Amino acid sequence: MDLRSALTRVLDNHERWTSRFGEYQVAEALRVDQAKLESIVDELAERLEDNYPFFHPRYAGQMLKPPHPAAVAGYLAAMLVNPNNHALDGGPATARMEREVVAELATMFGFGTHLGHLTSSGTIANLEALYVAREIHPGRGVAFSAESHYTHARMCGLLGVEGNAVPVDAAGRMDVGALRELLGRGTIGTVVVTAGTTGLGVVDPIHDVLALCREHGVRVHVDAAYGGFFTLLAGTDGLDAAPWKAIAGCDSVVVDPHKHGLQPYGCGAVLFADPAVGRFYRHDSPYTYFTSDELHLGEISLECSRPGAAAAALWLTLRLFPLTTDGLGAVLAAGRRAAASWAEMIEASEDLRLYQRPELDIVSYFPVTDQRLSAVDAASARVMQEGMTDPDDPVFLSVLSTTAAGFGRRHPAYTEDVGRVRVLRSVLMKPESEDYLGTLHRRVEKLAARE
Repeated sequence: MDLRSALTRVLDNHERWTSRFGEYQVAEALRVDQAKLESIVDELAERLEDNYPFFHPRYAGQMLKPPHPAAVAGYLAAMLVNPNNHALDGGPATARMEREVVAELATMFGFGTHLGHLTSSGTIANLEALYVAREIHPGRGVAFSAESHYTHARMCGLLGVEGNAVPVDAAGRMDVGALRELLGRGTIGTVVVTAGTTGLGVVDPIHDVLALCREHGVRVHVDAAYGGFFTLLAGTDGLDAAPWKAIAGCDSVVVDPHKHGLQPYGCGAVLFADPAVGRFYRHDSPYTYFTSDELHLGEISLECSRPGAAAAALWLTLRLFPLTTDGLGAVLAAGRRAAASWAEMIEASEDLRLYQRPELDIVSYFPVTDQRLSAVDAASARVMQEGMTDPDDPVFLSVLSTTAAGFGRRHPAYTEDVGRVRVLRSVLMKPESEDYLGTLHRRVEKLAARE
């Protein structure tokens, strides 16, 4: 995609629209010297060079990549207007776009009727879901996997709700037996299941958890902030369809378009299956909500001001990459294939060992060392550091800190001489990683072999 051409078109369209309202004098206080502006823009470019190359497949660390050029064009087009999707008079066009993309997300997850909106992040989206959970079951606790995102425990504290960490099985999935025992106490109102943990990309057994929760009259919330878009691939290439299909029967779900949805930060989304939960958001504002009798987005959101540009960017992107297996799904499939292929390469390597087989697009592994956890920890940290600081051929990885017990369940032959151990972790969310994989593997293998 020719971004320069698209941005020129965006600017031309914006100038054509603004000219309809007549000429006016720009305030003198806002004028700047063009030469000075260009100099400072160049200074900004220099400062931004102090970043890792998130765009390049040699960056195989965290869940970071630039937005698609289509999203950049869509965001800029709306940002020039700067609509606020809190009230309809703050952004009538982008509010409609938000409703449209939220409806598409709801359809992707199998929700029929729904209530939802975009948020600034998955954290805020999950906070809203847990807020509604508290209001529906006051005085009852929330349960979540011990390997779920760390913010769930923090948000329970913020909401004054008792948080309960449920043990996981050997693969890092919520232990349904342990959950059954917890639910038997009658103190839990909502269970949070994770569709793609941010550590290892593990998918909880949502279908089993849902059936169990319905037996106990307990709600189910799905934290699919990271993995949600993989529902487009459910049932293909060995991806078990059962957990993903079960999302349609859950009470709420969160997904982050700024992860696998090709969007810039921050763009999250929260969806509720029952529109009646809107009653928990009810509030009054003496100076908004007057231009329309329709439901304003601010009336179903804990956040107030939100960028209409986020809705425009997602709307434009989904016109080009629809929420289908062959649309956006093809982008995710490339990363998942890359992860599976790298796992095979690692298993055949004399210098690397697979920590756990990937389920989505996160690969976990560690250098071959003597069989002490302290040695694994030191070697993993060294490989990451040396790779990132090599001036000639850098490679950018991340590490995952796990308990000695968690490591031991996967690799029992190792001696537990420390309480925690770091292993290497790579998120292959850029589809370009698939073609670059051979180069990436050889580079990491070479670093590991220096031990």
